[in-house]
Amino acid sequence: MTDLEELSALLAKPEPSAEMAARSRRRLQDRARGRARRRIGWLAPGVALAAAAAVTAVVVSTGAATTAGTAARTVTTAGAPGSAKEILLVAAASAERAPQTSGTYWHVTRVFLDTDIPPMESWTQRDGRRWARNEPGNPSGAVVADGIPLMLKGAEVSFEELERLPTDPEALKAWIAERKGRDRDMSASELRGDPLFPLVSLIMELPVPSEVRSAAFRALATLPGVESAGAVEGGQELRIPDPDGGREIKLVVDPEAARVTRTNLLLGNNGSVGWAPKFISVTTEWTDQLPQ
Repeated sequence: MTDLEELSALLAKPEPSAEMAARSRRRLQDRARGRARRRIGWLAPGVALAAAAAVTAVVVSTGAATTAGTAARTVTTAGAPGSAKEILLVAAASAERAPQTSGTYWHVTRVFLDTDIPPMESWTQRDGRRWARNEPGNPSGAVVADGIPLMLKGAEVSFEELERLPTDPEALKAWIAERKGRDRDMSASELRGDPLFPLVSLIMELPVPSEVRSAAFRALATLPGVESAGAVEGGQELRIPDPDGGREIKLVVDPEAARVTRTNLLLGNNGSVGWAPKFISVTTEWTDQLPQ
């Protein structure tokens, strides 16, 4: 049985053993070679976004606070057949075993790397109330209330709906395909039923349970065109063709922690899609601390 087949079998079982998971990870790590690559030059923005849409665009769902600058992981050999799929399956297995966390607020911190833009934060309660700091149009450093909802495929989504999402990857893709939203708030690919952007939202920005995040990672592993660019600062870099013909999507995934640590993709609540000139590091967590 290959490493990938073993991982697939591992994910198919309701209670896969910790020993099997550890053995698969050790094999992948033992096969990894080479040093983490330095970051390369970045593309200029390809699509202009409204300020408010860009601010809320990139959020990484981890369930625990993370930090930029994490040491690069060596989970798979860059360029090896199926290496991107292996990275995503390891991330799925890690997500499935992550302890479930909870709190009063879903807290998101966005850091635009190599710029003077201050970190942007938001706190969202289960009843939909939201507070933000350092978002465009707001007083610098002040926490202000706003009404921006959680969105998925052109429609507002509640915490309760996210908790009820399918935990099977094929069922999750089918749910995405059937979901109805406002046409003006969806990208062209979402209107066609392409699941890529909704899946990216589920692994990066929305407060979903561990089992749903695992299903989203596994569903992403089934999509064509996802390739590994090898180890970089923060994890393993994946490159994905834009289904709408834009610039190449870059995600840095830490597979052991089941999180996306950096991205160049900006997804707006109004269906707009844009590209950051530099990577954006985003951390998320549940917290009971009130925004101050």
